[in-house]
Amino acid sequence: MIKIKCADGKDANGYLLKAKTPTDKWIFVFQEWWGLNDYIKRQSENLYKDLGNVNVLALDMYDGKLATDREAASRYMQEFKQERGDIIVKGALAYAGKNAKIGTIGWCFGGGQSLQAALTAGNQARACVIYYGMPVEDVEKLKKLNTEVLGIFAIEDKYITPEVVAKFEANMKAAGKKATIKNYNADHGFANPSNATGYKEEATKDAYENTLDFLKSELK
Repeated sequence: MIKIKCADGKDANGYLLKAKTPTDKWIFVFQEWWGLNDYIKRQSENLYKDLGNVNVLALDMYDGKLATDREAASRYMQEFKQERGDIIVKGALAYAGKNAKIGTIGWCFGGGQSLQAALTAGNQARACVIYYGMPVEDVEKLKKLNTEVLGIFAIEDKYITPEVVAKFEANMKAAGKKATIKNYNADHGFANPSNATGYKEEATKDAYENTLDFLKSELK
């Protein structure tokens, strides 16, 4: 765990895995609505191992708060301020350095944050992966995106519905940006093994292989 200086004077927390050989390739990882828990750290370690020589930084968007039940997770997500989230990402960008090439990935709440971070990263953004997160609707904002997007969604999702996904595809097209959308026959949160009723092993494996291929291609 590291501390990251932020412009508002409040340090952010991050879980950092540094590349064995110095490189400008970075992956910023964004938590589910639970917070930066052990599961997200393990996911970060998997990406670090499977992507090869890359720096992986999981950002704590809740500033130390961790939820273990749905009520707390919902409360923390509602209390979250996007302004603070953007400040955390800007601090992480300063930490990575002006030459860093940034890929972003997140699940659930973090899926939305992955896209927000790619927008914040500007010209440093190289790849963005969204796992069933709420996309940005504003076409004018999407026009500023400097990267392609891989969107991994669940057909049975009651929140990020197929209609939401279709609208995102249309908005990306209107913005002149490329989005590759993978829709799985599953429900929200299908890639987390702790999701006792909704975890889909085959879909998770396929989504992860697509994720690795995309990140390797965009960060090469």
